[in-house]
Amino acid sequence: MMRVGLCGLGTVGSGLFNLFSNNGEEINRKTGDAPKLIQVGCRRDHPDCDLSTTSVTRDIFDVARNPDVDILVELIGGTDTAKDLVMEAINNGKHVVTANKALIALHGDEVFAAAAEKNVTVRFEAAIAGGIPIVKSIREGLAGNRIEWVAGIINGTSNFILSEMASPGSNRSFEDVLKEAQDLGYAEADPTFDVEGIDAAHKLTILASIAFGVPLSFSAIYTEGISAVTSADIRFADELGYRIRHLGIARRRTDGVELRVHPTLVAREQILAQVDGVMNAVMVGSDAAGATMYYGAGAGAGPTASAVMADIIDVSRTGTSLSDIGFVDLSETRFVPIEEIRTSYYLRLAVVDRPGVMAEVTSILSEHEVSIEALIQKDARPSDAQIVIVTNDILESEINDAIRQLQSLDEVTAAISRIRIADFR
Repeated sequence: MMRVGLCGLGTVGSGLFNLFSNNGEEINRKTGDAPKLIQVGCRRDHPDCDLSTTSVTRDIFDVARNPDVDILVELIGGTDTAKDLVMEAINNGKHVVTANKALIALHGDEVFAAAAEKNVTVRFEAAIAGGIPIVKSIREGLAGNRIEWVAGIINGTSNFILSEMASPGSNRSFEDVLKEAQDLGYAEADPTFDVEGIDAAHKLTILASIAFGVPLSFSAIYTEGISAVTSADIRFADELGYRIRHLGIARRRTDGVELRVHPTLVAREQILAQVDGVMNAVMVGSDAAGATMYYGAGAGAGPTASAVMADIIDVSRTGTSLSDIGFVDLSETRFVPIEEIRTSYYLRLAVVDRPGVMAEVTSILSEHEVSIEALIQKDARPSDAQIVIVTNDILESEINDAIRQLQSLDEVTAAISRIRIADFR
């Protein structure tokens, strides 16, 4: 029987504590020898947890040093103290289970190296997409496949905002829906990590490392948030047959690996376009299995605690020293800069409504070898018009040059909106 020490008794920690309390018999039925929670380290008690029969310490490092603890569960969040705690546990020969995506994305290589030296494992299923078993699916279910790409909605807050902005008859602004998300508890008072893509980039860092065996490289990810997406973009995307989703995309190429997080137009008949609200979904493209999708709740006490418990049980069953990241090729990996990405684009231009403007726009696009696949032109006000263009596949660097030249036109009256388009089949 593995003995567990839990550090952190917040939303996820309390959910895990109550899984131990309420589902012990079920866990024992499935494992034959259920792990046992023997100690909790927390700054304060949680009102939903009965700690009367559990050893409690206010110093979380007591758990890392407790010789009776086999598995330390880190649920305190952050990176500095969490890293110190995890390294202390590893140095004391303990396995580690964590839901801390930032810790793994930023310090994972160091943590995994220390774990390998001490012959212990580090598991982090709960760090990505809450209750969706995406790590286990890639590491085990698709182990025999060469994975070509991973793409997903991996932040529930941004997906809720884009879904609400696109609801029938909505016409709501980003700021309005963000306020609702905060009121509902889906977004923090400072929503930067969610809406600017940092949270998704942490998760994509880990997914790419598992999928492709490359080093954890958060700094290599191109990251763009959703705060510039307008209700006009939502309407025009719908008219063109698309939904806007905030995606993390990792793709294997012959010349390196693409890592990017940004708003993306996805054809509305595709599965990712139909994922609404705070739900998460990850698609994986591989050579043998083809495209597979994994869908579920991306956060919350129950789903995240479920993923943590799955890791605890996995360690209890196997006792393996191989961490979830697998064997990583630490040789030099080239991460493809965003300028070398080739895709099609949605462009929206606000222009003065007068003869010859469209001719100037199309002439500039032609100079840069940009073909127009679809076009919408609508009057906005008596003197203004909106031009919406879907382009052919083209290098990012080339569309950037075209946008700069278009933006310099006197007839263009506002910043040009540009959203990448992706196809996952």
